[in-house]
Amino acid sequence: MRGSVLPCLILAFSSVAYGQRLIVTAEGHDGAAPAEVERDTVSVEIDKHPARVDQWTRLDGRSAPLQLYIVIDDGANPDLGNQFGDLKKFISSQPAPTKIGLAYLRYGAAQIASPVTADRAAATMKLRIPLGDPGISASPYMGISDLIKKWPAAGARREILLISSGIDPWSPPDPQNPYLVKAIADAQRAGIPVDSIYFAESGHLGHSYWRIGWGQNYLSELGDETGGEAYWQGTHSPISLTPFLKQLELRLRNQYLLEVSAPRVKPGLQAVRVTTTMKGVSLMSAAKIHMK
Repeated sequence: MRGSVLPCLILAFSSVAYGQRLIVTAEGHDGAAPAEVERDTVSVEIDKHPARVDQWTRLDGRSAPLQLYIVIDDGANPDLGNQFGDLKKFISSQPAPTKIGLAYLRYGAAQIASPVTADRAAATMKLRIPLGDPGISASPYMGISDLIKKWPAAGARREILLISSGIDPWSPPDPQNPYLVKAIADAQRAGIPVDSIYFAESGHLGHSYWRIGWGQNYLSELGDETGGEAYWQGTHSPISLTPFLKQLELRLRNQYLLEVSAPRVKPGLQAVRVTTTMKGVSLMSAAKIHMK
């Protein structure tokens, strides 16, 4: 049966934009692995209108292709290099259908070090210590938008893991940071969840509690609005990335492709809510879906 699932999934992901498709992640309580979610337990509302569930397919890592970009902020503290062993183990442990890409953010752009590839050794060879120049990343959210623009849609679901402080030197602290708002909208249109791991910035911003708080809030908003997750360990860089990478692996193993129809809903980005009647399971998705 698994052999018959993959061609269908490739076809489902082949459109330029997802349209009425959405990636949904199931979460168990307190970090536990969730039970498999059955289609008849799922309900969807789009722009407060009930929507019909046309497709609900589990994206098992062994049978569903994934393109995952690991994106590193070049303004991050160079101590991040001490965590590369964790990153390499994570990359090498991914299922065969997963392709890994690597990019660095500087001056508001995404510098692609390794396009998505199935060659894990080639991807890990491109890992380098961030430059660590304060402010070099400019706005990391501009860099996320730039990566999405450079990343063609393919026969796979797509996801981003951002390693950054989240601090935006190009914008004063603002609940409506224009670069963050645009990055969220770009990711929602492309159907790309953005996960993040907080790692301290170089220079003064790396120990400014005020700016750290704003940076972590931005990363949390980016995750919540795109269907991803933000991870941090207080206001300091984590001593190990492994606990967060394990949580991310659990998320990737419990994702579903949702396809819906809602004739009463206008085209464009629309608010979406996905729920299940199953006990002990929560469903997480982008806050908006791109309707055609």
